[in-house]
Amino acid sequence: MISKITVRAPSSTANLGPGFDVFGLAIDAFYDEITLTKIKNGITIITDDKIPKKPENNTAGLVIKNMKKKFKIKDGIEIKIRKGVPAGFGMGSSAASAAATAVAFDKLFQLNLDGNSLVEFAGSGEKASAGSVHYDNVAASVLGGFVIVKTNPLDVIRIDPPTNLIMCIAVPKLEVPKKKTKVSRGVIPKKIKLTDSILNLSNAAAIVAGFMNKDAEMIGNSIKDVIVEPARQHMIPGFSKVKQNAIKAGALGVTISGAGPSVIAFSKSTSDLKKICTAMSKGFASTGIKCQTIICKPSKGSSVKRK
Repeated sequence: MISKITVRAPSSTANLGPGFDVFGLAIDAFYDEITLTKIKNGITIITDDKIPKKPENNTAGLVIKNMKKKFKIKDGIEIKIRKGVPAGFGMGSSAASAAATAVAFDKLFQLNLDGNSLVEFAGSGEKASAGSVHYDNVAASVLGGFVIVKTNPLDVIRIDPPTNLIMCIAVPKLEVPKKKTKVSRGVIPKKIKLTDSILNLSNAAAIVAGFMNKDAEMIGNSIKDVIVEPARQHMIPGFSKVKQNAIKAGALGVTISGAGPSVIAFSKSTSDLKKICTAMSKGFASTGIKCQTIICKPSKGSSVKRK
């Protein structure tokens, strides 16, 4: 019988422009690490990071509570959390912790759950940080690669990304407001024009075709969003300049990563990614903001860390 297990889960980028709340992509920029240990009773959280220690307020803790209840598991659980994904920057920080926890719990108690069930349990943990359940980031972190989330009922479609797809993420050094996801969802328009819906739908369809055909250029060229990005871009100082600079430097497509404020540029491995990263840094610098840039590729999903 296993008494202890450690699982790593990758960061992720959601939406990919027109695929709001539907598309997710696991990326190897950052990782969260969760260690679950069986104890006599209760749920204990151990971490050096500035995150809630009460299980009901913690993404990982909430996943454990829900899974313990569902499978009538009497054992207590100690959760050790090591955050690698920066919180509040649009790279699925809470989702990575939730994903790693769901996968670790499944392995620890040998439940043999399918992908959709793991994603559903991981998604339930998002309530602790985002205030609502959405599955795009957790699906990517659990399963890896590119994911399409269908709901009612939940059904996640996973596609292997092209091997030459590569991204540059610019992470601005900004103060991120608390409950940022809730705030950024609040600015999205309640009504949209039919022409905008058609344009976004055509680009979203082309992104799926790009992943199916392993065509990085088709994916990048279709990262265009005329609904959510225009409503949110005012929340990211210098966004227009960052995007414009990245395109000029050779990026195929540029958009807000998840709810932001990070900005992600898509390209092919043959392109000059360093040039794109420098251009994005200069875009943020034009408004007096420093940023960290990371060159990254699509990642596999959550995995057990071997000793």
